[in-house]
Amino acid sequence: MPATTLVPPVARINGVALHASGETLPPEELRQRACTELLRQAAQQARLLDANDAPCADGVISEAAASAIDALLEQVLVLPEPSEDACRRHYAAHESAYRTGERVRVRHILFAVTPGVDVAALRKHAEPIFLDVRCHDGQASDVFVEAARKWSNCPSGEHGGELGWLSSTDCAPEFARELFGHAEVGVLPRLVHSRFGLHVVEVLEREPGMPQSFDSVRGAVAMSLRQQSYVTAVRQYLRLLAGQAVMEGVDLEAADTPLVQ
Repeated sequence: MPATTLVPPVARINGVALHASGETLPPEELRQRACTELLRQAAQQARLLDANDAPCADGVISEAAASAIDALLEQVLVLPEPSEDACRRHYAAHESAYRTGERVRVRHILFAVTPGVDVAALRKHAEPIFLDVRCHDGQASDVFVEAARKWSNCPSGEHGGELGWLSSTDCAPEFARELFGHAEVGVLPRLVHSRFGLHVVEVLEREPGMPQSFDSVRGAVAMSLRQQSYVTAVRQYLRLLAGQAVMEGVDLEAADTPLVQ
């Protein structure tokens, strides 16, 4: 008898499908769609969004839904203004992040994420290469150069992955976060994720830049703390919504207690 192909079940939030039948999504994308659908339904319950707004199985919501979710979060999230003490503590703990003129000399091996690429399979391909490069870090034989020439999907691979001297404004923000405001030199201890894919990154040299006084960066420090509070509050609110929803085929941390700021 021919083998039976099992069709994965459709994940749903309160009966609303998050993807098409037979479609399999990476776990992170599935969770993102679930969070968006929880918020879309909450906006409808709050009468900020028409009850006839149609969900989409491709994860793309309507402009009206996006606006309604923004309005909903503005209503339900009460964010405290960072205190002077909190700002000063944050600045003291992250002083290196507020230096100006910091530069790093970097090389990388890029495993590019392109449309249709299985990210889990790409990671399985990248991990042993990353481990081999890291195990040879600092040794006379330059394994990094050979690996970059063989595996990197970036044009820099022809030059051993060399990117030269970079400042934070030269990089995508998620890439810059891994490079700047740190002290380590050598192959970074984990694969770096960016919008372009997965990177094995080696910091060859650092120029630390000049420190800035607290008063000169007070606004930036406060903005950073506000963003942290916002992210925490959204996560708490989503946990509350998940605890009240009927969820099928998707795993979100649920809570049955009210949102606590």
